[in-house]
Amino acid sequence: MDIESYFQESADVKMDFIQHNSEELQEVIWVIYDAIKNNHQIFICWNGWSAADAQHIAAEFTGRYKTERQSLPAIALTTDTSALTAIWNDYGFDQVFSRQLEWLGKKWDVLIWISTSWNSENIVKAVEMAKTQWIKTVGLLWKSGGKLKDMMDYALIVPSNNTPRIQECHMTIYHTICEIIDILVSKK
Repeated sequence: MDIESYFQESADVKMDFIQHNSEELQEVIWVIYDAIKNNHQIFICWNGWSAADAQHIAAEFTGRYKTERQSLPAIALTTDTSALTAIWNDYGFDQVFSRQLEWLGKKWDVLIWISTSWNSENIVKAVEMAKTQWIKTVGLLWKSGGKLKDMMDYALIVPSNNTPRIQECHMTIYHTICEIIDILVSKK
C-alpha cells in the first residue's frame, strides 16, 4: 500500500489540468463575476454524487466561502425534490433540469455543469435550454469532454480517466472559483 502515490496522482492530475486550462479557467471566473455583478444568477446542476457538490457550491456562494460578504445568487437545481420528482414523473428524467431552467433562467445567467458522465440526456437538454435563453454554460468535464465539450461556452476538461482523481480536481476548480469570486466581490 503506497499511500503517497494516491496523493501524487491527485496532485499530478490537478497540475496537468491547470497547465492546459489556466486561461479558460480565468475566463470562466470573469464570466461568473460579471453575471453576479450584473444581478444575474448562477445555476448549478449535476447527477448522482455530484448533486451534493451542486449544493456545496451554491452554499459557498449564498453563504460565504472565506470572506464576509453579501450573499451571491446561486441555485442548485438538484435540491427541489418536489420539482425533480414531478418533472421526472410528468416529462421524464431527461427534463429535470431543463424544465426548471426554462422558468428560472434569464439572459446572461450562468449554468455550471460538472460531470464524470458527460453524455447524460438531462445534461444535454439543460444545455440546449440554456442556449435558447442566452444563458452562459460552463462544463467541468473529463477525458475528451464527450458531446458536451462542443455544446458548452466554456469546457474545463480534466485530462484523466480516473474518476476519483477527476472529482478531486473538480473540487479544486470550484473552490478556486469561489475563492477568487470572494476576492473580487469583496473589492467592490
